[in-house]
Amino acid sequence: MSRFEGVVVSDHWLQSQFTQVQLRSLKSKFIALKNQNGQVLVGDLPALLVKLKPFLEMFKEDEILEILCASGFDTSNEVDFEGFLRAYVTLESQAATKSGDLKSPTSFLNETTTTLLHTIDESEKKSYVAHINSYLRDDPFMKQFLPIDPATNALFKLARDGVLLCKLINVAVPNTIDERAINTKRILNPWERNENHTLCLNSAKAIGCTVVNIGTQDLIEGRPHLVLGLISQIIKIQLLADLNLRKTPQLLELVEDNNDVEELMGLAPEKLLLKWMNFHLKKAGYKKPVANFSSDLKDGEAYAYLLNVLAPEYGSPSTLDAKDPVERADLVLSHAEKMDCKRYLTPKDIVEGSANLNLAFLAQIFHQRNGLSADNKNISFAEMMTDDAQMSREERCFRLWINSLGISTYVNNLFEDVRNGWVLLEVLDKVSPGSVNWKQSTKPPIKMPFRKVENCNQVIRLGKQLKFSLVNLAGNDFVQGNKKLILAFLWQLMRFHMLQLLKNLRSQSQGKEITDADILKWANKKVKITGRTSQMESFKDKSLSSGIFFLQLLSAIEPRVVNWNLVTKGKSDEEKKLNATYIISVARKLGCSIFLLPEDIMEVNQKMILMLTASLMYWSLQQSKDETESSPSSVAETPEGSPEPSFNGDDDNHMGPEISNLLIDDVASDTAVTSMIGHDDTSL
Repeated sequence: MSRFEGVVVSDHWLQSQFTQVQLRSLKSKFIALKNQNGQVLVGDLPALLVKLKPFLEMFKEDEILEILCASGFDTSNEVDFEGFLRAYVTLESQAATKSGDLKSPTSFLNETTTTLLHTIDESEKKSYVAHINSYLRDDPFMKQFLPIDPATNALFKLARDGVLLCKLINVAVPNTIDERAINTKRILNPWERNENHTLCLNSAKAIGCTVVNIGTQDLIEGRPHLVLGLISQIIKIQLLADLNLRKTPQLLELVEDNNDVEELMGLAPEKLLLKWMNFHLKKAGYKKPVANFSSDLKDGEAYAYLLNVLAPEYGSPSTLDAKDPVERADLVLSHAEKMDCKRYLTPKDIVEGSANLNLAFLAQIFHQRNGLSADNKNISFAEMMTDDAQMSREERCFRLWINSLGISTYVNNLFEDVRNGWVLLEVLDKVSPGSVNWKQSTKPPIKMPFRKVENCNQVIRLGKQLKFSLVNLAGNDFVQGNKKLILAFLWQLMRFHMLQLLKNLRSQSQGKEITDADILKWANKKVKITGRTSQMESFKDKSLSSGIFFLQLLSAIEPRVVNWNLVTKGKSDEEKKLNATYIISVARKLGCSIFLLPEDIMEVNQKMILMLTASLMYWSLQQSKDETESSPSSVAETPEGSPEPSFNGDDDNHMGPEISNLLIDDVASDTAVTSMIGHDDTSL
């Protein structure tokens, strides 16, 4: 069963220096360091600390030992976990001094942090609060808590229940979360809070947010730097949603000939916004190109020229005549307000070059009036450039999956961004660590075409080593941007990654590969053991379109998670969509990181159905492992789910025995499942 958990440190200041993700990682490493007597000595720490990423190329073991001794640590003394954390912070401080960097390496979101090492941008907080107050003021549940006062910490307190963040995700990308799955009460218990934040983080990943270093406990604690960083990403995704050819085909006007269209398609939304601004500034006679959202906008002149082109009826010569930058910035904002643009920033923010707020303001201007012509030729050409619905959904899924892995490159346009091979090499190194020969790889920007081919040829070689099916596929196919072959390769890569996760979770498989058949058997066994009769013949079984089987599977692995009062019979398309949307949100609420859409379930997309089932299997097996390692007293009771109505001839009243069967099956069912995948007590 899902549990409310977090690493608790008695020293609140010490705990505030780490996120829960980091604390869990450090604790597992610390436990692994214990000797036969269950002890860790100070003298044992350098061997571990020297391998940690912040100190990897910074210190040698003897240097770390010297620093610890100089800080009052006795090498022969036993050290507990909190002592280890203090040693970490001490070394971190020395690393910052040595590198000349005053920022702490634990500042995961470089611009937004709290506590002694962290500060937050009050202007950004005020702007985001205004955004939330504006977009959620009519929400039936949230309106009782709004408006939020930007002068207080009310934003962070309100975010602790997870409802606000879930609602904000749906504002940014409508229907991402089935709001029936959100726990909405004035007072939530720890389980419900944890579920909301799990749903929030997995849904944030599904719209393109980077949440690698944020855990549910960090959000429950309302850590300002992490909450503000996540809100910033969500709002940014909302504001930049129209900056692509699919939504705004008029953007083709920014290129002079069709040969430049590919370059336009490969631009990140922020770069596209700057290109759009410079396009209009050039027409207005403004001589200086704008290359960023900070220093190039500080004097307000670029804004004045841009607004005079887009909305000359509200323009005034006094804006450019103003000598004081603050006065000019104020006139710019007044001009924009007449265009119904929201005030995301103040004159001071413009003059100080606030990059995030300038980006938000410029995106608002684009949204209100982009000044591009509705040329029918451009629109029809843009429609030709877009992919069919199936290909578009797969592109979205693989792009979001790649971005969720935490690689250094962020993918904006899958088909364009993989053509130099570098992103694919990064992904391969993530799913098969140590496989990439980086000495034979070329990092972007890559000017020489043959270097791109070299990168892609290595991708093909590695794919063959992993036993992918790559008949008639060569590195040049990636360079040329062959969409079908790119999708085929990425599907095999994503599938390999999931199967490896499942295999690693169960070491008793003794090297036996997990197969699609194993996943199918697991799902059918899970549902059958609860007394239900539903089964799936394959991952393309058309009966899956109703969603009933997956709801029964979800209920089998966590009885309380499905509210059967919200489930339809899945007969009509409307009923199927309601069930599919609910399935995705409930799976994310449990902790599954999935990127499919409701249409993938309704149409029984074989690939996406396999990944959904495998993700549920991975979560269930992970819970089994965790629960066998937990003492009974550490796991609180959770409420049961609502009783399931009769579907496909099933009996109504098997929830009681189902719970006991589930516990037996999930905690001690190695005899039932070992033949498929075995068991592992090690952590991923």
